[in-house]
Amino acid sequence: MGTYVVVSVGSGILFGVLDGVINANPLARRLYQFYAPIARTSLNPVAGIAIDLAYGFVLAGVFLLLQGSLPGDTGLLKGVSFGVLVWFFRVVMSAASQWMMFRVPVVTLAYSLAAGLAEMLVLGVLYGLALSL
Repeated sequence: MGTYVVVSVGSGILFGVLDGVINANPLARRLYQFYAPIARTSLNPVAGIAIDLAYGFVLAGVFLLLQGSLPGDTGLLKGVSFGVLVWFFRVVMSAASQWMMFRVPVVTLAYSLAAGLAEMLVLGVLYGLALSL
């Protein structure tokens, strides 16, 4: 239980840091200008931290529930498998929905897909290495 809590908090913090790097770098800011008319003009850091910590706990818990059925013989491979699975359900489905609903530039969607894959793989590997039985 202690390892789960430490990994959950660590991954929640990592989630926030990665989101900041992914969304606030100069390339992302330029690509995400498309959303400027509907984007918030200020952030709520307390809510953002709380959400990222909650994601950390939920994803670590889901990894623990699924790890026995994930492909791979090692924690690393199970983590990669989990990262790809979460990427599909979290990032790919969101990008596909945005592509269908809005005139989002393809390069913006491609960036979101690539950055999301990198983020989910980092988190998946963390879970695989730290939480595998």
